Amino acid sequence: MDYVSALLPPVVMAVFFISVIRVIVKTQGGSNKAKEDAIVDAALARAENVRQTSTGEAKG
Repeated sequence: MDYVSALLPPVVMAVFFISVIRVIVKTQGGSNKAKEDAIVDAALARAENVRQTSTGEAKG
């Protein structure tokens, strides 16, 4: 019975790890990819706008 208690934690962690990896792989791409890309593009454009505005004021 000691071998069961010794093997249980690694097995549970392995199952958890595999589940997390599967979720990560499944959420990459698909129908949400375009929406996520649009959000990132908007955030980058906003950051670029702020940077250009702040450097423009410093030069002026």
